[in-house]
Amino acid sequence: MMTSEMNAVEVEGAKGPAAALRLVSRPRPSPGPGEILIRVRAAGVNHADLLQRRGAYPPPPGASDILGMEAAGEVAELGHGAPRWKVGDRVTALMAGGGYAEYATVDARHALPIPEGLDFVQAASLPEAVFTVWSNVFEIGALKYGETLLAHGATSGIGITAIQLAKILGARVIATSRGEHKAARAKALGADLSIDSTTQDWTEAVRAFGGADVALDMVGGEQVGKDLSVMKPFGRVVMIAYLAGARGEIDFSAVLRRRLILTGSTLRGRDADEKARLAVAVEAKVWPLLESGAFKPVLAAVFPLAEAGRAHGLLERGDHVGKVVLAV
Repeated sequence: MMTSEMNAVEVEGAKGPAAALRLVSRPRPSPGPGEILIRVRAAGVNHADLLQRRGAYPPPPGASDILGMEAAGEVAELGHGAPRWKVGDRVTALMAGGGYAEYATVDARHALPIPEGLDFVQAASLPEAVFTVWSNVFEIGALKYGETLLAHGATSGIGITAIQLAKILGARVIATSRGEHKAARAKALGADLSIDSTTQDWTEAVRAFGGADVALDMVGGEQVGKDLSVMKPFGRVVMIAYLAGARGEIDFSAVLRRRLILTGSTLRGRDADEKARLAVAVEAKVWPLLESGAFKPVLAAVFPLAEAGRAHGLLERGDHVGKVVLAV
């Protein structure tokens, strides 16, 4: 039986270090029109959560102030007019916030059935990375069969997703990561060329490989200019974050000579209808690959909800391979 209160993680003092995350009691939310209430069993941890915790990435208007942009669990309650689902259905969902809690509400259209054979922890690792990769690599970046993808941060949740999906769909993959161990893991996931950027000049290695058609960049800063320098004619550089800074120097002559495209996007702030459209595309194109076993979640670590601070610490150190998940 549901109670009016729930356990949730909040940031002591509104913003702070990983140690400021605390397990507290909060009122249980109720689903609004078109929403479902999820009894959360697991929640994915993302770099955007770290930024929000530090006060650098506030939730969109109307979203929960609780961290967490993806979660998996059972449907506990239906809002008026919520489509598709019934109480008890096992779902995983993309959300604007609220995942680090025992219950969370979400637009019913942004939830997907948990693929056959996956548990809640595996399912919670999927939405943010899969939606991001499908949208930016295959829709915006328009990666095609036989082309080459340059994926930075190759052992992050987004990186491992990009490598696997690009290979399954017939592209070649150049992966960059920091450290010999990570480079080896990226190679094992299917990268045709895996570069340890701590010991190699990745731009020289990419040029020697023949260049790239699409680059997925979450680093930003001066790296964007380097991306453009290794692109083939008509190449597309897609930015999804700027962890190294929002400013960098770009040689526009390369853009003009090789007819390059530099673009970017974020996922969290997109409107509800666009996220719903993307959910339909992901379910049609990616979910069958999960159910067949061709594409597999890769988990780095699982922490209990009360140890969310440890999970953030692991992400901040950057020595993980795969997704970090909270078990609720």
